[in-house]
Amino acid sequence: MKEVIVVLYNIRSVYNVASIFRTADGAGILKVYLVGATPTPLDRFGKFRADFAKVALGAEGTVGWEYFKNFGAVYKKLRKSASGRTPNGGYEILAAEQDKKSIPYFKYRPTKNKNLALILGEETKGLPKSVLNKADKILEIPMRGEKESLNVSVATGILVYYIMVGHNE
Repeated sequence: MKEVIVVLYNIRSVYNVASIFRTADGAGILKVYLVGATPTPLDRFGKFRADFAKVALGAEGTVGWEYFKNFGAVYKKLRKSASGRTPNGGYEILAAEQDKKSIPYFKYRPTKNKNLALILGEETKGLPKSVLNKADKILEIPMRGEKESLNVSVATGILVYYIMVGHNE
């Protein structure tokens, strides 16, 4: 099976991050990379955070994770992965964002046995152009109502299950 990494870029809410960990566990995500202001499962003393654990329900101990101060370090690691199979090396990088270059997520066809990294951004600002420019594809969840976007943890669930389960069973 292919490897899928979720990258959380400057997500502010500990509850959103913990919810994404729970979804990652359920979907079989290999690892979650936490970038910038994104809270980690551990407090400043290296102990699991109670507020995180309350939402993650144990996924903070079953899903691998790494913290990165900036996206540049994550990007370098994803592109240099020895197990990757993309023309650029490493993981194919997918960004979740509304952008003039985005495609509806359901039009994207994951390639079997290709390693993927899905990047999601800050709750109100999304992903900056500097990150979007490094993505191989930008996926968008079409909205039908008044709101322009979904909660980041809900969007993660839709995209992760589409990638992991929707085309692989």
